[in-house]
Amino acid sequence: MRKIPSFFAVIAVMLVLAFPATAPASSAPERHPEIREAIASLRRAKDHLEHAAHDFGGHRVEAIRATDEAIHQLQICLDYDKD
Repeated sequence: MRKIPSFFAVIAVMLVLAFPATAPASSAPERHPEIREAIASLRRAKDHLEHAAHDFGGHRVEAIRATDEAIHQLQICLDYDKD
């Protein structure tokens, strides 16, 4: 009768060792989520512009350049704030 509880204890230890608990990669909240979302939105907008059917008198190309510059500036913002 005592062998059954010991058997379950051994199984429990084996399961604990087989599947160790892992901590989340980072418990800190994401820094500047609004800026990161702005960068993602600009990248999506750039993709739409690059696949647009018309050139719109050269304004599409200029808008792509301006989008690239905006992404670059936001990236500088994030780099500036690194600890």
